[in-house]
Amino acid sequence: MTLAIGRAWLPYCGAAPVPADLLGRWNIDPVLLAGIVLATFLLWRVTETRQQRLMLAAAVSLALLLFVSPFCALSSALFSARVSHHVLLAAVLAPLLVHALPERRTRWPGSITLWTGLQAVTFWLWHAPTLYAEALSSDAIYWLMQLSLTGTAMGFWAALRRSEALVAVAALLVSTVQMGLLGALITFAGTPLYAPHFLTTDAWGLNAIEDQQMAGLIMWAPSAGLYLVAALFMAHRWFAAEDRRMAA
Repeated sequence: MTLAIGRAWLPYCGAAPVPADLLGRWNIDPVLLAGIVLATFLLWRVTETRQQRLMLAAAVSLALLLFVSPFCALSSALFSARVSHHVLLAAVLAPLLVHALPERRTRWPGSITLWTGLQAVTFWLWHAPTLYAEALSSDAIYWLMQLSLTGTAMGFWAALRRSEALVAVAALLVSTVQMGLLGALITFAGTPLYAPHFLTTDAWGLNAIEDQQMAGLIMWAPSAGLYLVAALFMAHRWFAAEDRRMAA
């Protein structure tokens, strides 16, 4: 642990802030801002309905929260904030982006089984302590992490969109279980695992293990709950459709 503590962590979002500094820690990266503007312009051009434009507006607002607002800096200090960041990418930003596009533009190759597995493997890999630490010491690896988490999640939600209801429910339940399992493993780890946060949590009234446990609980309950709610919604739609078919 001594070597890990001695290493200089240089996360993309900047050095870990203390509470008094947080509100001033906006990320005004011109490359990032230009990328968000360009992506918004290109996606807006292919939207076709008011609902799709509202989805896109919500997705852009969330991207600004995650990467531009002080929440970005907070994720350098707290692993629990980083986990929240990743959950919002996979379970909120990704489906918003998918549903901001016409359905014909989200018919990407690969089955729902493939995308469910890819999303799970990607999420688990980036929460392995070694890979996670590398992402917080290299901008290139950081963006590889962000883009792979978002990209595989978009593939998952796009595959759900074209799947039969019961298959989609099953895929969502599998995602619920794997997310909850990873969260439980992080929660019940007996020692701090994530070296970039060994010395960054005290200013926030938490030690490293408490922050890690909070992160695990976030992944275990609310994040897994998002997939469970989606599964229940899909099941409700399927039962409603069956009721209409039987009544016809």
